[in-house]
Amino acid sequence: MIAYWVSDDSLTSVSSGSVIMKTTASVSRTSAHDRQASLISAAASLFAAKGFKGTTTKEIAKAAGVSEALVFKYFPTKRALYAAILAEKAPLSELVGAVEEFAHKRDDHRVFTLIASYRIRPGADPTMLRLLLFSALEGHELADMFFGKQHRVFYDYLAGYIRTRIQEGAFRRMDPLLAARAFIGMVVHHRLLHEIFGVPLHCSHEEIVATYVELFLNGLRESSPQQKRGPSRVR
Repeated sequence: MIAYWVSDDSLTSVSSGSVIMKTTASVSRTSAHDRQASLISAAASLFAAKGFKGTTTKEIAKAAGVSEALVFKYFPTKRALYAAILAEKAPLSELVGAVEEFAHKRDDHRVFTLIASYRIRPGADPTMLRLLLFSALEGHELADMFFGKQHRVFYDYLAGYIRTRIQEGAFRRMDPLLAARAFIGMVVHHRLLHEIFGVPLHCSHEEIVATYVELFLNGLRESSPQQKRGPSRVR
């Protein structure tokens, strides 16, 4: 059987067998991607609930509705699966790109707001935070992998930005790394309270971010000569 379609310059023919083979290959690739996504999702939920050591590949396979052999086909080790979870659920390139844009403009408020908003947002998935806590408590090497891909990126970048602004005289002199840790620590503590311990919010996410950023920047900014001298006496 021959199938035909009209191209811009001629009538082209192709065997239906070729079409079927290409379609089957496309469907196969899609199915493989879906299975991998399903395994990553199931593993992330289990790791976040039971920890890395407390989760078996058999449980992951059952949660994903596949055989354990299929788990090993796509992810030979649990470590490989954990790495895939980080790559899937922790994409930072877009955020870093956005932050760099405002960093070049020396828009301090926007830089800190973007970072805080990325962590404090409506419907934020606590899975990654739980994974970090479990991997650290279990003393697993994956804690270093997680920290390197998630938090060190922010620490190093923010510390570099703060150092630059200190050199330019916009921020007062202090240890840039400690300042960066202080800001990220404030945001992470907020997430621990509300996403792990379930403390209810008493204001909107936007208000929370704005308050944290204002408090922190007010502590960073260099005082004006008038402020350094202190208020003048009223006579």
